[in-house]
This record gives sequence, C-alpha cells and structure tokens, in this order.
Amino acid sequence: MTLYLDDFVPGQRFTGTTRVRIEKDRSKAFAAEFDPQPFHLDEDAAKASIFRGLAASGWHTAAATMRLLVDSEFKPAGGIVGAGFDELRWPRPVRPGDELRVESEVLEVRPSKSRPGQGFVKLRTTTLNQNGEAVQVSVGNIVVLRRPSVAPEA
Repeated sequence: MTLYLDDFVPGQRFTGTTRVRIEKDRSKAFAAEFDPQPFHLDEDAAKASIFRGLAASGWHTAAATMRLLVDSEFKPAGGIVGAGFDELRWPRPVRPGDELRVESEVLEVRPSKSRPGQGFVKLRTTTLNQNGEAVQVSVGNIVVLRRPSVAPEA
C-alpha cells in the first residue's frame, strides 16, 4: 500500500519481506568494479587484514540494503527518493554467505517549507545478518509526496 507523507508517524516500523544472500563471487565482482581493495578481493590478503577474512564492500551492503528496502513494507508515495543521509555506519563486516534483511523506523515527519506537495521522512534503516546482528545502520531523509487534495465536485 502506498503511503503519503501524512500517513507516516514517528515510531512507525517497517520490516523487510525478503532476504539477500551475499554470494562470494558476486561480492568479489562488485568489489572488483567499485571498491577494489585486497580485503574484498583476495582471501589471503583478507586474512591478514583487520577483517581477518573476506569482507563484502560496505557499498555492496548499501546496494543490497536498497534492494531490501524497496522490497519491504515501506512504500512511500513517489518511490524511495533519497535527499541525503545523516548517518551511515557499518558496525560489523558482511561475509560471503551472510543473509541480510532490513528493519526501518520513522524518526521524523516534516512537510517541505518550499514545496507544499511533498515533505520528508527521516528513516533509520538497520540491515541485519542471519544472526540478528546489525551490519549497517543508516539514517536517511526520504522525499515523500503529500496526498493530492481532492477538489469538491461542482
């Protein structure tokens, strides 16, 4: 169900309905193209790194999180249009074989001062692995359309 700005309230929660499994080959391919650091690409180098093993790029985790958010119960009018992040953290590494899911909470709802047809929802999204451990936490601002006003019939 599509939700307009006025449908959101602080404290409202949304859960993911799907999971994404991080496959080693796809993780390495992502890193090779976008974040080619040895601890994302080479298992021996990763063992000698602070990660003590192969770790997916945080940006791969962010991309997987976006997919999970789109597939979740969070359905703002106009789509998930980001206006920027206040916070983005990766508290623990994502490993090949991890299964990720998301949970989100509305922190704030505010109408736009300059565009009356829209506003912003501040959303904390936590990406969890199969053990329920947070692997990414973000606080983002999402542009959300306001419900179109219905003109009275003449």
